[in-house]
Amino acid sequence: MIVTIDAHSGFCFGVTRAITAAESELSKGPLCCLGDIVHNGQEVARLEALGLRTIDYDDLRTLHHARVLLRAHGEPPSTYWIAQQRGCEIIDATCPVVKKLQDRIRECYEAHRNDETLPPQIVIYGQPGHAEVIGLQGQTHNTAIVIENTDQLDRLDFSRPIYLFSQTTKSVEGFQALV
Repeated sequence: MIVTIDAHSGFCFGVTRAITAAESELSKGPLCCLGDIVHNGQEVARLEALGLRTIDYDDLRTLHHARVLLRAHGEPPSTYWIAQQRGCEIIDATCPVVKKLQDRIRECYEAHRNDETLPPQIVIYGQPGHAEVIGLQGQTHNTAIVIENTDQLDRLDFSRPIYLFSQTTKSVEGFQALV
């Protein structure tokens, strides 16, 4: 049998960057990661063997002065606030592409949140509950509407302005169908 691996296979740039950050930070001492660093059990196990401790939001609320890596998916502002209140050091490995999207959504929200005549709807094409989408919604204080497909367009008020954004891992074709 011949197995050929595509030259472009593997983790995306943001995940590779987060893994590199985790490896570097582990050399400095104990490190927690909020959620699995990547959707790959073998890689998570490899990093845990090096000392990475995967935690969840409940764990974060009980930590004291820990070092916490935020994975490529990004986090809502509330996560940074909780970590600060707990005296935790944040190692922010948010993918730059995701960070830029978070910034754009937050800027849109801030620019229009006081529009009284026709308040706009910020809509995110994405998977509800996905870590990246949670971070994106957090930029709007969780007021953004998340839809996965055209069957959910009836949740929108088409008499109001709509600002449509997309989770970075969703398909261009799906986004175009919503448009």
